[in-house]
Amino acid sequence: MAAAALAMTVATGAAQELKELNFGIISTETSANLKKGWEPFLRAMEKGTGLKVNGFYASDYAGVIEAMRFGKVHIAWYGNKSAMEAVDRSSGEVFIQSVDSDGNPGYWSHLIVHKDSPIQTLDDALKCDKTLDFGNGDPNSTSGFLVPTTYVFASKGIEPKQCFKSVRNAAHEANAMAVANKQVSVATNNSENLRRLEVTAPAARKNIRVIWTSPLIASDPLVWRKDLSPDVKAKVYTWLASYGRVGTPEEIAEAKKVLAELQWAPFNPSSNRQLLPIRQLEASKSLLRVMSDDKLSEQEKKTKSAELKAEIAKLEQAQKQAESDSFTKRVSAFIEADKARDQAQIKKMISDFAATFASTN
Repeated sequence: MAAAALAMTVATGAAQELKELNFGIISTETSANLKKGWEPFLRAMEKGTGLKVNGFYASDYAGVIEAMRFGKVHIAWYGNKSAMEAVDRSSGEVFIQSVDSDGNPGYWSHLIVHKDSPIQTLDDALKCDKTLDFGNGDPNSTSGFLVPTTYVFASKGIEPKQCFKSVRNAAHEANAMAVANKQVSVATNNSENLRRLEVTAPAARKNIRVIWTSPLIASDPLVWRKDLSPDVKAKVYTWLASYGRVGTPEEIAEAKKVLAELQWAPFNPSSNRQLLPIRQLEASKSLLRVMSDDKLSEQEKKTKSAELKAEIAKLEQAQKQAESDSFTKRVSAFIEADKARDQAQIKKMISDFAATFASTN
C-alpha cells in the first residue's frame, strides 16, 4: 500500500526495539461490540506499520489509563477526560485526533430517558425527591461524567447521590440499554453512542429520548506514551495520518470503509492543546463545588476559590495562545490541503508532523 510505503520510509532500523504495540480501547460498550469495529482497524495498522498490534480491552476507562501508566499499553483511544488523566498520570501525549464520519466538529453529551417516560425536561429530572434511579457514566468519561457533572449538577449545586434514589456508574452502552429497558429513569450518554446504537441495537435506540444536550465537545484523541522510540512514533504517526488519505483510490476507499465502522473519517493532527477546555471544565467544576460546600469556612472558601480562579485564568490564557500558535496554523493548513486532495502536500506535511512528534519524549 502507498500509505504503508510512506510510513516505512520515515522509520529506520531502530524501530525494531519495539516489535509489538498494545493499543488500548476504552470501554464505551461491550468488548464484543468494540472488537467488531476495532479489529479490522488494528489489522490494517499492523499491516501498514509492520508492527504486531494487540488490542487491549479493559472493563473500565481506568484499566486503560493504568495499563498505559505501567507500560502495558503504548497507544490508546480515549475521550478527552480520560486522555487528560493519561497525560497527567501515565506519561501520555495527545498526538492525533479522530474526525467524525458525518462531518460533525465534535460530539455532544446527553441526558436520556425512556421515550414513554413522564420526564420531559431537565427540571423534571432534577426534582431531587429521591424517586428516580440515575445512570451516571464512568468517572473518567468526558461526556458520561465530567460534562454532565459540570453543566448539570455542579452548576446547580446538586450532588447526584443526594438527588436520586440510586446512582450507578456504567459505560455508555450499558446506560443506554438500562434506559431502554426501564431499569433506570435517566442516564448520561452522548451523540456518538446513540448513533452507534442505531446499528448495534436499533430497537433499543427507538425507546430512548434525549432531554438535555451539552455544548460541543472536541472529537476524541489518540494518546501514546511519550517514551516510545522516535522511529516507532514516526512510523505510527505517518501511517495513522496517511490512512484514508494516501494511496490508490481503491486503498483509500478500503481505509475509509474500515474507519466508517468506527464512525470516523481520516485523522487530523492534534496535541495536548485540545485538552485545555477540559482542564477548564475540571477547574470550574471544582470551583462550583467549593462555593457550595457547607463544610468549608468562609475563609477556606475564599482561599480555595482564589486558587481555582487563578488556575482558570491561566488556562483561559493558554487556550487563547493555542488558538493562534504555529502548531494550530499548521493543522489548519493540513486540513485545507486535505480538502484540496493534494497528496503531495499532504505527504510532506505528514512527514513534518511526524518529525515534530518523533523529536519529543
